[in-house]
Amino acid sequence: MKKNQRFYHVLRYALDAVAIAVAFVFIQDLYHVSNASLFFQVIFVVIFTSTWYVASIYSKLYAERRSNKFSEEIIFIFYNSVLFSVLISAILYFLQPSINLPFLQYLRFIGTIFLLATTTKYIHRKYIHSILSQGKMYDKILLVGAGASAEYFYETVNKYYYYGYKCIGFVDDEIVKLNGCLYYGKINTLQEVLKQNQIDEVVITLPNDSYENIKACVDICEVHKVRARILPDAIKYTTSSVQVDNIGMMPVLNISELPLDKWENKVMKRAFDVTFSLVFFCTLGFIFLPIIALIIKLTSKGPIFFKQERWGLNNAKIICYKFRTMIAESSDVDEDGKYQITTKDDPRVTPIGRILRRTNLDELPQFWNVLIGNMSIVGPRPHPTPMNLESMHTVENYMLRHIVPPGITGWAQVNGLRGEVKTAKDMQRRVDFDLYYIHRWTFWMDSQIILQTVINFLRGDQNAY
Repeated sequence: MKKNQRFYHVLRYALDAVAIAVAFVFIQDLYHVSNASLFFQVIFVVIFTSTWYVASIYSKLYAERRSNKFSEEIIFIFYNSVLFSVLISAILYFLQPSINLPFLQYLRFIGTIFLLATTTKYIHRKYIHSILSQGKMYDKILLVGAGASAEYFYETVNKYYYYGYKCIGFVDDEIVKLNGCLYYGKINTLQEVLKQNQIDEVVITLPNDSYENIKACVDICEVHKVRARILPDAIKYTTSSVQVDNIGMMPVLNISELPLDKWENKVMKRAFDVTFSLVFFCTLGFIFLPIIALIIKLTSKGPIFFKQERWGLNNAKIICYKFRTMIAESSDVDEDGKYQITTKDDPRVTPIGRILRRTNLDELPQFWNVLIGNMSIVGPRPHPTPMNLESMHTVENYMLRHIVPPGITGWAQVNGLRGEVKTAKDMQRRVDFDLYYIHRWTFWMDSQIILQTVINFLRGDQNAY
């Protein structure tokens, strides 16, 4: 890790220590929870801070997540806060009567730490982004290989500058052009390239059967003290749940069962779906659903709801409910009988419909689908039947997305893959994200997706129309 990066990494720890100290001072001034002297109050803050850091060892709070969305970091802050609260409750038991912290004040203390930690980490992240946008503090990357994985990696780090990576070039035995990336020569020139250039990481994107080349590249990187990463073919590895174990000194790839094949995970996900839907209908839905329905009825002719056949779990046909956003006379197919995907500035969409689609409020009736059991809160978005029939023949592994219930929101949607699908490649990327979700599902991942969906709603989604 470079010195400037190390400084900002340490700063993350320091900011949390400040957050804990401020939270304690706030609670102390407001409720006088400690009768100890100032010296011992400082000791208490040190104990609390140390406990926070101990909890972070198990929660992985300080793992590098610059290439992940902030919603994931919020989930880890929450997880660490829960672990911290459990540990600190035991410590407070032994600190009595030095600290008198009733349960309500205790919750406020933990809540204040969570809010302050979330705020400081958000400010820290945005500050890092501003530095990266100025072209500073990048990790310089050299690609070995120029296949599909390399092209995808190169496009991704170019598009999302805040990942903190910059591809300075690539080496490959056959391909000499890669979307403007500088070509340094064949793979056997890697050692010379590392000698002549300042490179922080080497990303190896060679096919898995090129074992000798991969091993030679790793050995060269070790000699030059350059970090090496091996990037597998994304499409191959999204179709299986892969875990790495060791037998002796040998790494072994285990192809394990899907997380949602386990009955306990199914029960947990279904219980969450039902609870979340009921809470929605009893709170926000009770307010928003009638208002939106009335606006649609007053501004355009036709029914309030739009019902469409889509495919659910195991390719079963389901009726998906949405608020109507198009004129009632509009058709799903064109004159040639081909399905018409909604496009930007689509004339079929009503003025109110544009607002509903941009904010995802047109999807709210699908909470009924969740409640009756043919959809989930989070999962691959269900597609209309004509789109399924077309994509199943042109998109690899397309039908595998139906081995779990479809969702109101999904991993592909929160990663910007929504709106118009122009090519089979666009659909393939969506399917890859759906399969990634299916094979790596956790309750925390669902929580992150829901949180990111709310964030996208508040700031607007440019791909929603």
